Amino acid sequence: MLKQITVFIENKPGRLEEVTGYLADERINLHALSIADTTDFGILRMIVSDPIKASEALKTKGLMVKTTEVLAVAMKNSSGSLHEVLHDLKTLDISIEYMYAFASRHKEYDAFVILRLKDQDTALAKLKGSEISILGAELLDRLNEA
Repeated sequence: MLKQITVFIENKPGRLEEVTGYLADERINLHALSIADTTDFGILRMIVSDPIKASEALKTKGLMVKTTEVLAVAMKNSSGSLHEVLHDLKTLDISIEYMYAFASRHKEYDAFVILRLKDQDTALAKLKGSEISILGAELLDRLNEA
C-alpha cells in the first residue's frame, strides 16, 4: 500500500497554487495528482515524495488533510495497458472507487495507475497471485531516486 495525501480546498482562484507552493517550500516533490471539484470545494489527491512531511506542512497552514492508503499498479506506457489492468480487475470482481494514472521516467517503470478500491482488504486478497504488479511504499523510494 502507498500513502496518498488528500486535501480539501476551497474552489476559488489561487487555492491550488497555494497548496503547491507550500509543498515547494518544504522541497516535497509531487509525483502525481488528481483534483475533483464541486461548486464550493475541491478534493486534491496527491502522491508525494514525503507523505508525512507533506501532511504536517499542509496541516500547519490550516488545511484539512487526510492520509489514505491506495494501491499503485505498474503498467506499460503503451496503448491498451490500462485496459489490461482494468480487465484483470473486472475478472477478479474488484470495484474501483477512484483512480488516476501517471507516466514515469524511472528506468524500471513506464507508468502507474493509483487505485482506491472498494473493500481494499478483500481486493488485496483477490490480487495475490494475479498478474497485476502492485507496488507499495518502496515505489516512493524509487521515484525519489529518478
